[in-house]
Amino acid sequence: MTDIWLPVFAGEYTPAECMGRGKYVIDGKEYDDCTFCRASCPARDRFKEPDSGLPIKCDMCEENDPGQPPLCVQWCYNEVLIYEEREEEVEEEVRLDEIEIGLESLVDKYGFQKLVDSIARMSQKGSSL
Repeated sequence: MTDIWLPVFAGEYTPAECMGRGKYVIDGKEYDDCTFCRASCPARDRFKEPDSGLPIKCDMCEENDPGQPPLCVQWCYNEVLIYEEREEEVEEEVRLDEIEIGLESLVDKYGFQKLVDSIARMSQKGSSL
């Protein structure tokens, strides 16, 4: 017996960002569940629960090694699915140096202007030496 693939129109192409765990972003709108891939994928039978026959909920293959694409991407017959990792820019908390911590505590204790005046006097004394 030979597998015969019949073309089935699944709908217009829509770029979608699959975030796994049933969350999908299409045209900037987030959806809780999506059937685009399952409806048109010829390999969809591979991703069903063996006992119940229900589609497996995507977990982005958590048990895979980091950097490995999910199984659906690896097994995609027509190379329709792609997997790309993106670096997200995360604001790092700026760590204060010891001197900045000391200055901050002096500002809290004596006030900013008094600290500035003291530093100005110290710098004048230092330049006359």
